[in-house]
Order: sequence, then structure tokens, then C-alpha cells
Amino acid sequence: MVDKVTEAAVVGGMDTHKDLHVAAVVDQNNKVLGTQYFSTTRQGYRQMLAWMTSFGTLKRIGVECTGTYGSGLLRYFQNAGLEVLEVTAPDRMERRKRGKSDTIDAECAAHAAFSGIRTVTPKTRDGMIESLRVLKTCRKTAISARRVALQIIHSNIISAPDELREQLRNMTRMQLIRTLGSWRPDASEYRNVTNVYRISLKSLARRYLELHDEIADLDVMIAAIVDELAPELIKRNAIGYESASQLLITAGDNPQRLRSESGFAALCGVSPVPVSSGKTNRYRLNRGGDRAANSALHIIAIGRLRTDAKTKEYVARRVAEGHTKMGNDSNLLIVFYVQIMPDDLVMQLHRF
Repeated sequence: MVDKVTEAAVVGGMDTHKDLHVAAVVDQNNKVLGTQYFSTTRQGYRQMLAWMTSFGTLKRIGVECTGTYGSGLLRYFQNAGLEVLEVTAPDRMERRKRGKSDTIDAECAAHAAFSGIRTVTPKTRDGMIESLRVLKTCRKTAISARRVALQIIHSNIISAPDELREQLRNMTRMQLIRTLGSWRPDASEYRNVTNVYRISLKSLARRYLELHDEIADLDVMIAAIVDELAPELIKRNAIGYESASQLLITAGDNPQRLRSESGFAALCGVSPVPVSSGKTNRYRLNRGGDRAANSALHIIAIGRLRTDAKTKEYVARRVAEGHTKMGNDSNLLIVFYVQIMPDDLVMQLHRF
């Protein structure tokens, strides 16, 4: 064991998995001191921390997948007062040189944390925005399941016997769903094809209604969180709860990790990227970033194109200058981001 008075600083790296995590430690010269497997339990976390600190004072830790398999590690290390960085996967050239294994990935994470490359400050995932993210994920799956149920209902009606199809003509969606849900087919008559269609349609309709109620309940909770966290944002033209909640989720519970508004713009995929060469001097829209946040901004921009006079004037001016529709869409996202983000999202998030 190194003398506590003179012990050197070390840096850890984690390759995370469902059942086992792999830890690696490098010294102050970025030399690997050791690798070890640990279970994904609290006891395993304690053993991992004790093992890493046996090499010296733990300066920081690089962890892969802090939003999934590494989320438990992130919370444990942060509660222990340690600096944790999220490490992205090694680039392809590095993989071709060294190959791929759990220990190699852990060592790469430690090297990245040591040098500060391929690292970002992870989301804390311990506040109301994490609650918002979980609710949004649940809502998304419920909407998908409701859509599938409706598609199967229409498919079954198309192939159903004529007598059933005639009963279900010229109905709105909810009229159709409620009519099917009120049916009382005899479950013992499963040999009769017409009756089986009734059983199937009733089951699907009830599933649709249950999911419809579930989505409505989730919407109430999502709206309450958004109203509390960003009341000014939701008041802006063409910004609804879906779009606002996604922008909040992208920023995270600790927006202080976003060092500048240009960084958040890049995170949303709405930052200008230079594509100049020779006499050509132009920019294109960033194609990276969080695509869900980019989609939210796109939906807001579409709404403003229909309802906001300034947005309409901007697009008309761009068209008059000879710019293409794609170019207008790209510039509109950038301009729109600049208009709403400084006062309404980033600054507001920093307050809480």
C-alpha cells in the first residue's frame, strides 16, 4: 500500500454492463496499474471504490453509459464526493489498433478521463427533469401501443364479415372505439368467425381506451412539471408541453454542465457548421446532437411559420434572396433557437 502522506493521484475508468462492471486505474503518467471485475451491486460498488483507492488518491473517474448501465455507479460515486466524467466509446482507429474487450474498454475510459478527451460532464439524473424523462418515455411507449391497437382495429374491420363492417361505417374514431368497447360477445362462441371478430375488436378497443386514459394522466403530470420548471417558456408562441419538456430533458437536471449557449445549440443540432472551401464561404446546419431536441425545435418552427408574423417575414425575405427551402429551414432553426433559448430556457434552468 502506498504511504498516505506521499501517495500519488490516480484516475479510474469503467466499462459498464448489466451484471459486471470492469474497472481500470492509471497513474499520474497515464500508465495502467490494474484492471478488475466487480458486480453491479452496492457491495460491488464499495469493493470497486476500495480497490481503486488502494492505488492512491482517486482524482476522477471516467464512466461509460452513465444514463443506462452506469447510472448506479454515477450516483454512488457522486454521493461519495468524487468527480465523474462520462466517457464516449473509443474511435474506430483506436478500436482497429487495440481490438475490443471489456478490460481494453475500461483502460480506454481511464485514459480518456486522465487526458480529458472524449469526456463530458454527465447529467445528474436526480431531479425533476429525470422524473420528466421517465414520464415522457412511458408516454411515448403508450402512444406507440395505442397507435398499433388502432391499426389492428382498422385492419380487422377491413377483413371482417360484411354484417360487421356495415355496422361500423361512417363513425368517427372515438365513436368507433366506444362502440366496439361496449360490445358483449359470447366468449364461448370461439368457433364462430364473426363472433371471434367481435371478441378481438372489443379487446383492442378496450386496450385503446385504457392507453388513452393512461396518456391523459401522464400529460397532466408532465404539464405540472413543465409549468413549475419553465413557466415562461411554455408561454411563448408555438411552444407546447411536448416540445418544452423535450428541451428541458436535453438540458438535464444540471444545466451548469453546458458551458455556453453555443454548446447547447450544438447539443440540439442547430448550430451552424462551416463548409467552406476556396472561394465558397457558407455554413450548413449541424446534423449531430440530440435528435429529439432537434425535432422539438423543428415542430416549434413549423408552428411559428403558420402563426408568427416575424417568422413569415423572415422566410419571405430569404426566398426573395434566392435561398432554397432546405436552406430556409436550416437557417430558421438557428435563428429560432437564438430567439427563444437565452431568456427562456438556458438562463431559466440555471436559476433552479
